[in-house]
This record gives sequence, C-alpha cells and structure tokens, in this order.
Amino acid sequence: MRAELARSGHADVLWYEVPKSRKAPAAARQALKDGADLLFVWGGDGTVQRVVDAVAGSGATLAVLPAGTANLLARNLGIPIDLNGAVEVGLHGDRRKLDTGSVNGEHFAVMSGVGLDAFMIKAADSGLKDRFGRVAYVWTGAKALRRGRTKATIKVDGAVWFKGKTSCVLVGNIQKVLGGITFFDAAEPDDGVLDVGVITAKGSVEWARALSRVAVGKAAKSPFIQVSTGKKISVTLASAVPYELDGGDRPKSNKLRFVVHPASITVCVPSTQEHEPSCSSR
Repeated sequence: MRAELARSGHADVLWYEVPKSRKAPAAARQALKDGADLLFVWGGDGTVQRVVDAVAGSGATLAVLPAGTANLLARNLGIPIDLNGAVEVGLHGDRRKLDTGSVNGEHFAVMSGVGLDAFMIKAADSGLKDRFGRVAYVWTGAKALRRGRTKATIKVDGAVWFKGKTSCVLVGNIQKVLGGITFFDAAEPDDGVLDVGVITAKGSVEWARALSRVAVGKAAKSPFIQVSTGKKISVTLASAVPYELDGGDRPKSNKLRFVVHPASITVCVPSTQEHEPSCSSR
C-alpha cells in the first residue's frame, strides 16, 4: 500500500496500524485530529464498520481497501478487491454520500441481523473464518439451521409490523448481504430509509424454498419472507440472542433499536467519468 501511494505521488501520509478491528475507532478519531480528510481503511468489513461508526457525521471521506472475507461494502459499491484498483478509486474515484444505520447507537453501513446470520457469524469468527474463508459461513450456516425460532415483535416507524416466531431478522442499507446474495431487491444506500426483512422458515425444506427465491433476487415473493422499509425500526425478542452488524458479532440482547442517518458518510467509489478525479488526499 505504501508503495502504491508513493507511485501515485503520496509518499508522505499519516499511518496508523491496529492489531484488532475494535482498536480502529481510536485510530480513526486520532487521524481526524491530526488533520486527515481522506481515510484509507484497509481491512475487512468489521474494520470498515468500526471506522464508519467513529467518523459518521464528521465530514471525512473514506476510501475502502477490502482485505476481509466477505468485503460486503466494497462489493456493493463496485470497489475493486485488488489493492491497486482500490487505491486508484480512493485517489481518483467519485465521492458518494451514503446513509448509515445504527443499532443500539452503533453505526453500520451494510446490514445488521439477529438470529441465523448472527449465529453463523459468531461461529465462523471462532477461528473457522481464518482457516476456510467464506466456506466457513456455509458450514456454520448448516449447523445454525437446527436452531429453533424466536418470538419477536417488530415495529416500523412506531407501528407494529410483525409479531410471531422468526428464525432471522435482517435490517439492511444495501441490496447484497452475507454471502453476496441479494436480499433487499430495491434497497439503495442513499434512499433515506432502512430495509427490514423477517424470515419465518423452519426446517431444511422451508429454508430451501426461501433461499431459492432469494437466489433469483425475489426474496419478497417467498411465503416465508416479509420485507418493509422505515426510518426507525425496533425489534423486541422473547429471549436475548446474539446480533451482528457488518459481519461482526455482538453480545446477546433482546431489544434492538435501528435508526437511519441520511447522508452521514462519504465514500470513494469508482468514477463514472474517466480522467476526472474528485477525491483528494492529504
């Protein structure tokens, strides 16, 4: 990365290294104090989410250098997975203002979920992901299907929208979620709302039917999936279970409060017009 920046005329840059993603917010805030206005975030979805949470609303611009397992934000925005291409987007791409969501006060850019996906991520993060990459999610997902459903009450913008048993609740800001599947067909990261989806499937047969709809981009057509949109979403569960945001697991909770924050971050994305850079570096 240093060499690529130097070749682009940016040899003298501020540099911060962290051993774990949870250390990233402090480094990001220090970078802003040190005068940075463009932050290259080199890491996986967890690191990117931590930085998003730290700088949302600050006016700083993020350039994502994907180096994780899923790289959900980068894939949704068309940012190249290779380092050279991602650096090029950071230096010469367009700037795009995006919404963020927050769950219990913590910002995310991609999605948050409770139920099946959270159990998958928590299990994969126990070492399987480092050894097997994205295949780890397939293995842990198959095991998580054996878990029962949880009673939930979901309110969208103050009104009860769902009440019953669910195996998975997803709240997203973009179309593609874990595994690169398109779950929210019409979601846009700058539409001022969050998308919410509930999966009620139980057992392998119902899950197979639900996932077959998801696979062709028609999740809302499944009898086991319900979707909606809103600016404020609350999820109350009968028992505390783990939840996740942007691929990072969080402790158990039985109450989740989601809020959309319109145009709260700026991200460098591939340019729509060649040779007309709009991102600057400091």
